[in-house]
Amino acid sequence: MSSRDAILKSIRRNLPQSTPLPELEGSWITYEDPIAQFRELLEGVGGELIEVDALEEIAGHLQEWTEKSQTIVSCVPGFWEDKFDFSAIEDPHQLENVDLAVLPGHLGVAENGAIWVDDEHVPERVLFFVTQHLALVIPRNSVLSNMYQAYQQITPAQRAFGCFICGPSKTADIEQSLVKGAHGARTLKVFLVGTMS
Repeated sequence: MSSRDAILKSIRRNLPQSTPLPELEGSWITYEDPIAQFRELLEGVGGELIEVDALEEIAGHLQEWTEKSQTIVSCVPGFWEDKFDFSAIEDPHQLENVDLAVLPGHLGVAENGAIWVDDEHVPERVLFFVTQHLALVIPRNSVLSNMYQAYQQITPAQRAFGCFICGPSKTADIEQSLVKGAHGARTLKVFLVGTMS
């Protein structure tokens, strides 16, 4: 028997016993006011939550960014869709100079301040990460208490891309120097919209 076969045989002989998967049903954490908890967690990681009644109100809250931004992209149906021509994009690298991206999110999670996003209305997923400033727009009634509830609402395998985003990009070193925008958006605003039309 070769040493390779001996090693593999030894590994097979010493495999740990399989254990049953944990039950998913449980008394998961819930909040009396999920939006207040979502705001607290989101602000704690460097984001900002803004509640508006309709999509049209978002523009006023983005004024500080729009005054400085050269390239603005919106993929939110019914909001600023004429700001950028995606038909001219042949390679995602052409989006490297996007200053502001206004993109749709599906739901927010109060227990960790995360927002579920996917590529349903976003032609290039890199937009979530390459922009300098990111604004995510989600329906007001889509803020859930916990991740268990969130996974009941989403079907990750349905889309080619999906992830949770929590706050702007940040990194820290062993000396505890926190840098925002190191690997993605420097700032994040999340808009809770009462009426998405």
